[in-house]
Amino acid sequence: MAQVEATTERIIAADAETVFDTLADYSGARAKLLPEHFSEYEVREGGDGEGTLVHWKLQATSKRVRDCLLEVTEPTDGQLVEKDRNSSMVTTWTVTPAGEGRSRAVVTSVWNGAGGIGGFFERTFAPKGLARIYDAVLERLAAETEK
Repeated sequence: MAQVEATTERIIAADAETVFDTLADYSGARAKLLPEHFSEYEVREGGDGEGTLVHWKLQATSKRVRDCLLEVTEPTDGQLVEKDRNSSMVTTWTVTPAGEGRSRAVVTSVWNGAGGIGGFFERTFAPKGLARIYDAVLERLAAETEK
């Protein structure tokens, strides 16, 4: 099994604190940021950053649906880490200042990929597909915070 990684980022015309607070608002704004690839969204504990437990289904392809139950931590300022209890996937959101009234939002997901030929295809195609999904989240995050 090899580790698989998908990363995408965006410069957003809003300060880092606003962008981070919007991402960390699982009980409010976060649900509005999710594109059609996400379903069955439910906050089970908490709702604001650290200590949140959130559930959703992520449909990465027409045949591949992941049932995700994510524990949220904030290991450093400007960082949210979502660890999936149902798989090895860990998604890290990092928001940093990027000049006056601007911020850089970076999202990286890593997981243990399959072995063999299936693993080859997963390592080749899954990062691009997941990056496209998170590009859509970042686009909605920008639209939400650049008001």
